[in-house]
Amino acid sequence: MKKILQSIKFFGVIIVLLLIIALFFPTWTPHKNGEKSISTLEQVEINGSGHEIMIRGKDRHNPVIIFVHGGPGCSEIPYAKKYQDLLEENFTVVNYDQRESGKSYHFFEDYSNLTSELLVDDLLALTDYISERLGKEKVLLIGHSYGTYIATQAASKAPEKYEAYIGIGQMSDTVKSEIEALNYSINQAQKEGNKDDVTDLQKLTENIKNGDTFTPRNYVAKYGGSVRLIDNPDGNNLDMLLSSEYNLLDVIRYNFGVSYSQNALLKEVLKNPLPTKVKKLEIPCYFVMGKYDYMTTYNEAKNYFDRIDASQKEFITFEKSAHYPQFEEKKKFDKWMVDTFVK
Repeated sequence: MKKILQSIKFFGVIIVLLLIIALFFPTWTPHKNGEKSISTLEQVEINGSGHEIMIRGKDRHNPVIIFVHGGPGCSEIPYAKKYQDLLEENFTVVNYDQRESGKSYHFFEDYSNLTSELLVDDLLALTDYISERLGKEKVLLIGHSYGTYIATQAASKAPEKYEAYIGIGQMSDTVKSEIEALNYSINQAQKEGNKDDVTDLQKLTENIKNGDTFTPRNYVAKYGGSVRLIDNPDGNNLDMLLSSEYNLLDVIRYNFGVSYSQNALLKEVLKNPLPTKVKKLEIPCYFVMGKYDYMTTYNEAKNYFDRIDASQKEFITFEKSAHYPQFEEKKKFDKWMVDTFVK
């Protein structure tokens, strides 16, 4: 019995040590070869709060892209390099964890003032920092999903900072988009004979039509409205933990941040949809949409695109993708980016 207790204590100590190592293990982003390359992962104070920024590219003098992640709260840093490797050949790519998201979540910071307006101001301040650091007068701005809610407003507020705006999984009239997502999910569930799913979804009809809630994302994903060609990259705790950019403490931060930010920010997109906030852009505007996107639906994005006043605009359809065309068809996306923006 004594030997058994000693073994339990020994393995207990080992487990505690492994957890401590996992919590505080150093994080980094892999080095890129080349004299002009850049590959950094660092915490920078932006607009009064610490923001985690990752910058990667073969040549720091290439055109600069700032990616604004979705969610709210769903950092893309842990998996970005997997999908943007082609882009890094011709662009310098900046990913950042938004305030109170991922590695930018600080346990003892007061986030009671968190609003989309504050995230827009953060993005504008970040743009100034990146432009000065990389010696660029203007940068390309890409928003994805909820990130389009932030990035479209930033592009409207300060067009002089940006060469162009690219919206991927572009947000639009949120309530109409959610109704379409609900009808799609119900129809697919009926086709597959999933009566329980149909019943659960139909119970939400009135709340969704009234703008009180969203179509549950687990159903949208189940029926192919989220991703079709890859596994859903968002919120995979194990993959985040196995990345070089996140340790266990960062994964914990990520989950705290997602919960808080979605509670604080999602009601606004239902009550104040993007078309009521931005009706005009003074820079070239591109909407990149997967044909099967039912997270931020293709049809409503097209309706918003048709109404928005822009100096130049183009709607690009990815025929095989859902909500992540830049990842699901990354070769096609890279070719489009190079053909459009590399002089």
